[in-house]
Amino acid sequence: MLSVLTSVATLVTLLAVFLIVPRLAAYFVRLALRVVGWFIARNSRARRELIRARVRADEEDYRRRSRPLNAEDEDWEKVESSGVDGASPNGDTTEDSWDGIIGFFHPFCNAGGGGERVLWAAVRATQKRWPRAICAIYTGDQEVDKTTMLENVANRFNIQLHSPTVVFIYLSTRKYVLSNMYPHFTLLGQSLGSLILAWDAFNLLIPDIFIDTMGYSFAVALSHYLFPSVPTGAYVHYPTISTDMLDSLDDTSGLKGLNAGAGTGWKGTFKRHYWHAFARLYGWVGGAIDVVMCNSSWTSAHLNSLWLPSRQKRRQLPQPTVIFPPVAVSDLESIDIDLASERTARTPSILYIAQFRPEKNHALILRSFARFLKEYTTNPQTKDKPAPQLILIGSVRHSSPDETHIYNLRLLAHELHIRNNTTFLCDAPWPTVLTHLRTSSIGTNAMWNEHFGIGVVEYQAAGLISVVHDSGGPKMDIVVDLGDEGATGFRASDETQFAAAYEAVFALPEVERVAMRERARKSSKRFGEEVFTKMWVGEVEKLVKLRGKGRA
Repeated sequence: MLSVLTSVATLVTLLAVFLIVPRLAAYFVRLALRVVGWFIARNSRARRELIRARVRADEEDYRRRSRPLNAEDEDWEKVESSGVDGASPNGDTTEDSWDGIIGFFHPFCNAGGGGERVLWAAVRATQKRWPRAICAIYTGDQEVDKTTMLENVANRFNIQLHSPTVVFIYLSTRKYVLSNMYPHFTLLGQSLGSLILAWDAFNLLIPDIFIDTMGYSFAVALSHYLFPSVPTGAYVHYPTISTDMLDSLDDTSGLKGLNAGAGTGWKGTFKRHYWHAFARLYGWVGGAIDVVMCNSSWTSAHLNSLWLPSRQKRRQLPQPTVIFPPVAVSDLESIDIDLASERTARTPSILYIAQFRPEKNHALILRSFARFLKEYTTNPQTKDKPAPQLILIGSVRHSSPDETHIYNLRLLAHELHIRNNTTFLCDAPWPTVLTHLRTSSIGTNAMWNEHFGIGVVEYQAAGLISVVHDSGGPKMDIVVDLGDEGATGFRASDETQFAAAYEAVFALPEVERVAMRERARKSSKRFGEEVFTKMWVGEVEKLVKLRGKGRA
């Protein structure tokens, strides 16, 4: 009997050890991180006050130099809340005079892509909602000063910002998140590298609210554990890893991204285990973020799959809020869509707006265009018509693999004998983009599982007929059928299908083409800047309230 009791006691003791020791270890780790965070906060307090003093001085200088306020300038002093009558969704009025510091973690803020448009539109919405708040942008673009950066924002995106309350915090460790730093274990390497980058950021400035707008969720988790009183948010454009990526390892078609079919052999088996382990780690990280926003239904579904298990224990805000990226729909509605413009303004051009990076799959567009052009110029019905043109517009990160990539694309265009029909425009300003949106006939996108597709919405708003990859955000949210009214564009998956879709667009009678353009513009109104601003402010209000309560 005694031996039985002893055995039971031993089992109970072992069970207690297995249950309690990990919890104690986790508790002491969290405590240690809080102590470290306290020391960082103490050491950076003087720099924080210096930044505040500089903002006050810049504001006073701006007011002295400003001409008398006109109606548009007064907008900066007006409160724009997410509620219809200035109240937040739950009926409470958020303090208009809140003057805290919101940190936007976006190390590549000068890149000029869709993610950067979201960042700057978010900053503008934040400034108009809280005119006294400071928007601190953590960036690694050390070679670009504030004046040049804001000029780039205005030229690329037509977004005007209130300069005095925008502060740039320049990081010196951005190289640790570059993919070429990690030829192996890239996902893990870049994620751990983002911790180094975040450590650099926090030692320069600890904000009152910390928001990642580029996809570095590990950085947000570090903020959570170092500074529990600082509410955190994340606007997720693309999950670091997704269930579609895991499924692509078994793909034999070669159409599912850069890692399609990579799950074979012993290396593939190892990669599979590594990716699944990283997915579990990524899911745990997602549980540390207070407010999660994402850009599309596709991204939301993947975040729910990966993050929701660890976020279920949260008392509030467990699920992500879908906030479609802001698109300059109103800027494009002045473009005429009618038979007259179809015959005079529209040229047989195919436009692709996308950053010059491998995942955008420009090579597929070049090959499909070459196939289509060959058919078009040999068809008796079209061979005497003006030859179609392909126009590729995108940003290029200088001193990066992007430059090599675009060089290889130019070589491919030469090999496919379409060089004279293909135009590459790098870092084109907004007026140039607008000109091509006004005159092109087709807008295309070839990225597999494009998270959203701002360029595709711009196509629609400008009246272009879209031919996009049959996956991701373009499939689920943008190029959709409007019920009985009909389709708003075409979707394709491979070279043959893209070429056939181009041919189908140009084969449509003029009246049907105009009708499809009108349907596309109608569909694009769901993605206007006003909609984004309203929803963004609503989510940030939640973070301001968390800060006001001393953090949940």
